[in-house]
Amino acid sequence: MKKAVFVDRDGTIVKEKEYIKDASSLELLPGAAQTINGFHILRFLVILVTNQSAVGRGYITTEKLLQIHKRLKDLLSQANSFLDAIYVCPHHPDDDCNCRKPKPGLIKKACRDFDIDKTESYIIGDQSSDIELGRREKICSILVLTGFGKKTLNESSPDYVVDDILKAGRLISRIEKNRIKKGK
Repeated sequence: MKKAVFVDRDGTIVKEKEYIKDASSLELLPGAAQTINGFHILRFLVILVTNQSAVGRGYITTEKLLQIHKRLKDLLSQANSFLDAIYVCPHHPDDDCNCRKPKPGLIKKACRDFDIDKTESYIIGDQSSDIELGRREKICSILVLTGFGKKTLNESSPDYVVDDILKAGRLISRIEKNRIKKGK
């Protein structure tokens, strides 16, 4: 089985904006591409799991969302980085679908598609839905204080709290080195 780092998009690896409605407004956070590369060096799959209710709310089309994610891939590629997969919940919060975080649909699908061992994986995000998803699925959760992270700190109980994605990468690297030392 493989191990993965599941990352949220807005506020975690890209700058938080109310809704990203156009590809040109998407900006990577400092250290995001470098950190994703570090996860790959540690032999993790890096999988984006994101709620994008802008589609369900009618703010953007599915085509626009694909353009936004193409820009994300292009920005990462310019930094010699990449995501292994992108899983999206496009539904409105009132739709009560099984894929909107903190429900497990996106994670379960990714785990099936890639044969992922959740117990050896991590989830990084800035919202309580990311942390709750980790708790429900028994995935180590890391709250970043970028985006909505500072507000989320009072609403959730993550396994770890760090300033940003770069520090999340350093934390995972330390944890993995300790696992190796202990022979796990």
